[in-house]
Amino acid sequence: MKNRILRNNASTPLHTGRGMGVGLLLSCLLLTSCGLYNKYERPEVSADGIVRDPYSLTDTLAVKDTTSFGNMPWRSVFTDPQLQTLIQQGLDNNPDLLNAALNVHMVNEALKIAKLAFLPSVAVSPQGTLSSFDGAPATKAYSLPISASWNVDLFGNLLSVKRSAQMQLIATKDYQTVVKTNIISGIANLYYTLLMLDRQVEIVTDMEQLTKETWEKMQFMHENRVGYRSTAVQSAEAAYYQVQTQKVDLLRQTREVENSLSLLLGQPGQTIQRGTFAGQSLPTNLATGVGIQMLNNRADVHSYEMSLAQCFYDVETARSRFYPNITITGTAAFTNQNGLVNPGKWLLSAVGSLVQPIFQHGQIVAGLKVAKDKYEQAFNNWQNAIYKAGNEVSNALVSYNAYAEKSELDAKRVAVLKQNVEDTKKLMESSSNTTYLEVISAQSNLLNAEINEVTDQFNKMQAVVNLYQALGGGAK
Repeated sequence: MKNRILRNNASTPLHTGRGMGVGLLLSCLLLTSCGLYNKYERPEVSADGIVRDPYSLTDTLAVKDTTSFGNMPWRSVFTDPQLQTLIQQGLDNNPDLLNAALNVHMVNEALKIAKLAFLPSVAVSPQGTLSSFDGAPATKAYSLPISASWNVDLFGNLLSVKRSAQMQLIATKDYQTVVKTNIISGIANLYYTLLMLDRQVEIVTDMEQLTKETWEKMQFMHENRVGYRSTAVQSAEAAYYQVQTQKVDLLRQTREVENSLSLLLGQPGQTIQRGTFAGQSLPTNLATGVGIQMLNNRADVHSYEMSLAQCFYDVETARSRFYPNITITGTAAFTNQNGLVNPGKWLLSAVGSLVQPIFQHGQIVAGLKVAKDKYEQAFNNWQNAIYKAGNEVSNALVSYNAYAEKSELDAKRVAVLKQNVEDTKKLMESSSNTTYLEVISAQSNLLNAEINEVTDQFNKMQAVVNLYQALGGGAK
């Protein structure tokens, strides 16, 4: 892997001995052979079978779809108008996203500095003196020098630094996209959580009324009919209070979720305007594409690759330090040469210097080795990010299919238990063979089934949100 990825292995400094011209010639030859001006090219990376198919016997996702779910923009995925308003508010006001934008601005300024390194540096330092010896008339000396220094990037040092900064800028923009995707997904998940809690409160409120009616009927039969003990009334009353307790807990959770969502929106905790659980419509066509192309929108995966590219150029920078540093300095000064020439004249000079590293305690060699090791680490991180992204897509797909299947079964179960509640109520009123425990148990089973049905429907919604996030947040 290392020989394939880091094929430029020149690390031997130039030797002096036959003159500067020979040294420069050897430098140029080594430059062309070692390729210090190489550009980053994506190395081979394993991406086969990174997503498991929840149904295919081959266990590998084999869907081909050019207009996949992964390319849908967020407004096409989350169509609830109130949710869209909340997402846009979060994108405008979330402090994490605002800070990510500032990070991009700072890295962009650093890139400008790297680009400006190619230009000469210019300095102006005017000087003037007055001097007198033993009371003699004062001598006036002045100089108005302007100097310019230019570092000749013959061996690619400045170029690789600039390219590394460019990769860092792209990686920082990727991070900004990751934050944006996380905010959209987080707002959607919390919004659907609120809708789920609202629906569960409705179910519990209906059950609260039903258990109260059961309690009152049992109390009436205890007072007017032989065979109904006070324990039946007490159990029905306790069941009524238990449902009320469940409702209080749901209302508490609603308030906490509203506070969490408000924080994502960049505002104090407050009531969130929202739609209904039953009124939601999410995409059901979840074709995702094939292989690494499926992850083209994953900004975090792309960020890891840009970090790899940055390390590639850091290796180039470390390698360029074995070669001479050439600097050309020019100076122009309007001066009277300490009072010897009046008026002043222009004095022009130019100097070229070459600094060749010969022995620096192994620092250059060690720096190149460290840069190569960091490149290998960046490659490993990129590979792992691809596997992780594939796992997230796999989990979202299997969750969606599992909860979709469970929701269908839940609906059948709820229908049966609703009929069971009605039948036990009628039997309780017409026959002494049905005990109060059967009625309370039927109502409790129905409540749990309805709560589970809503929860599974919510989990299916959440799987869609997670898949949207796992695929990188759709088209930008």
